[in-house]
Amino acid sequence: MILAAGVGERMRPLTDHTPKPLLRVGGSPLIAHHIERLAQAGYTELVINVSHLAQQIIDYCGDGRRWGVSIVYSPEPEPLETAGGIFNALSLLGKAPFLVLNGDVWVDYPLGRLLGFTPPDPECAHLVMVDNPPQHPGGDFFLDERGWLRELAPGTTGLTYAGVGVYTPAFFAGMTAGKMALRPLLDAAIRRGCLSGEYHRGHWEDVGTPQRLAALDAALQSRS
Repeated sequence: MILAAGVGERMRPLTDHTPKPLLRVGGSPLIAHHIERLAQAGYTELVINVSHLAQQIIDYCGDGRRWGVSIVYSPEPEPLETAGGIFNALSLLGKAPFLVLNGDVWVDYPLGRLLGFTPPDPECAHLVMVDNPPQHPGGDFFLDERGWLRELAPGTTGLTYAGVGVYTPAFFAGMTAGKMALRPLLDAAIRRGCLSGEYHRGHWEDVGTPQRLAALDAALQSRS
């Protein structure tokens, strides 16, 4: 599942007329990079949630055949935030564990590594963690030596959630339909001892502002 329903408030005025996933970096819309890399990694069935300027995303991505994948859409009359959007799409995601990829990040993590990955328990999840960016210096969680994520102790620094994770339908079983952030569910999983993680040392960007978008575009253009 690619999360693509957000308004992109911090990206205004760019997102006033263009949904954030269609902003271009390295010569292509951000969402095209995601779909291409998912297809190359072996993923064939994708779900994209849409809300803000949804039809533009649907018109651009279509049914996915030009990438060799199948795309279906989970519409949201208003953005439901991360957990709410995933919960809304569960009927499209099936019963097996599934990958979730934030539409507003760029990461060179090898997505094929998580193809077919199964969390250790049906109510668990598995997150990819990265070094903390300047705008989030404290990080989100502590990753212990056994690969489990823990709450940050006061005064400590952890790692940042990359926006790449594997979830199961059971992880969202306690939810009700509506708007909900993901963080409360992740915190609850940590308290159950049921949130695993891994550290990715490669390139990751949270494309959250026009300045970071421009910097990523320049970096990708310089590689081509």
